[in-house]
Amino acid sequence: MSAPLSIVVGSGGVGKTTLAAAMAVDEAARGRDTLVMTFDPSLRLKNALGVEANPESNEVRVPFDAGGELWASLLDARRTFDTLVDRYAPDDAARQRILTNRFYDHLSGSLAGVLEYMASERLYEVAAFGKYDRVILDTPPTRQALDFLGAPERIVAFLESGALRIALKPWFDAAGNLKATSRLGVIGRGVEDFFDRTVGIELLRDMAEFFQAFAPLFDGFRARALEVQRLLRSPDTVFTLVSGPGEQRVADTLFFARRLTEAGYRLGPVVVNRVHPEVGDAPATASPGDGRALLAWLGRKDRAGVEQLRELLGGSHPLVVVPLRPDEPTDLASLAELGAMIR
Repeated sequence: MSAPLSIVVGSGGVGKTTLAAAMAVDEAARGRDTLVMTFDPSLRLKNALGVEANPESNEVRVPFDAGGELWASLLDARRTFDTLVDRYAPDDAARQRILTNRFYDHLSGSLAGVLEYMASERLYEVAAFGKYDRVILDTPPTRQALDFLGAPERIVAFLESGALRIALKPWFDAAGNLKATSRLGVIGRGVEDFFDRTVGIELLRDMAEFFQAFAPLFDGFRARALEVQRLLRSPDTVFTLVSGPGEQRVADTLFFARRLTEAGYRLGPVVVNRVHPEVGDAPATASPGDGRALLAWLGRKDRAGVEQLRELLGGSHPLVVVPLRPDEPTDLASLAELGAMIR
């Protein structure tokens, strides 16, 4: 891969997507052509990066007066899947068989795990293209991120499994009847009726048609999944783990850090985001509604969590503390300021 890759991971609600965007803006400001890829940015972030400016394009140029170009991409599982079919189908007839298949329509649009696998496919495309000096990928919350990291292994395991060989067998005859039951007369029709009630015979036909039509693409999918496995474990790929403040976050952060390192991924900085500042205690004469007492307590609580995490990490990974800001970044200037804090 010609472009170093940063993957931003962490639990939900810790500002992970905003930090990924800030890192990208900072890289572009320092003269590097940068792409930030995200799953589901907030409306404010979409406005700041302009990722909805051209929904027909995988990547959108962000107007930014800097030394490097800044690009943004909103990951779309269906569009990525359709693009792969367009590119690798052996002919137009095979392409149409896949794209018009009802099982494919469900698989590409809503089946669990497809978004994660399509994200890995987009990473492969970006890496192979080599257009950018830096690529930053924002991931879903922790559990889904683990699904994303395991997606290439799962697709390889499926493509090498006996289940696929069974799925590729010609289950239906030219009339659309199950071959195994068409020879059994009335009994066979009863068996088909049972399958229709429990599974849906039309769904089975759609699945069989999908796997038959998709068969020529399987070798390519397997090869790319293996390449993505190597990409994710490359020395040029660094994971940034984002956590929220407070002692209650420490266990989840350490769990994810351990999972990453045990799986052979290169874990870089651990970022504790939105840490309340330490302020003096409210004066004794303060009223019960004085917010200074709450702020002081939140500051002590967050600092205790940071120190506990620092001690348990033991210097194995850099710990970056990002203070709570009055407002979330809503423009490129404020994103650049935030990005400079987490270099």
